[in-house]
Amino acid sequence: MSDHRVLLVDDEEEFVAVLAERLGARGLQADTAATGPAALVKAGETRYDAILLDMAMPGMDGIETLERLLDLNPDLQVILLTGRATLEQAATAIKLGALDLLEKPADIDTLVQKIEDAATRRWSLEDRRIEEKVADIIRKKGW
Repeated sequence: MSDHRVLLVDDEEEFVAVLAERLGARGLQADTAATGPAALVKAGETRYDAILLDMAMPGMDGIETLERLLDLNPDLQVILLTGRATLEQAATAIKLGALDLLEKPADIDTLVQKIEDAATRRWSLEDRRIEEKVADIIRKKGW
């Protein structure tokens, strides 16, 4: 079990509620957002180990939401979920910086493992940025 924090972004409320419950039963903390703009607000306020993002949402779709999330914080680990992605959409998502793309309904064990991988990757990126800041301070101070 882990204590990773996950944001679930999907306009299908029943799906999100069930997925949040299933992830919670595995020790993950799951917040939800029904729209891209709501996800942006939550991602700006809370630190998430992973964001599970639906590709097909009304208004701001998954690709646009992905772009804006990564503009907000390039270290965010976003896993896209879709019921009907094309190969072109999958390639676009990965090129933009999505960690992975899974088809709905994703196997819960696979999903949990992807979240674990995302958390590890996020920690690694944060450690690297901290090390770069320390090295920069040392270089500027001449120590």
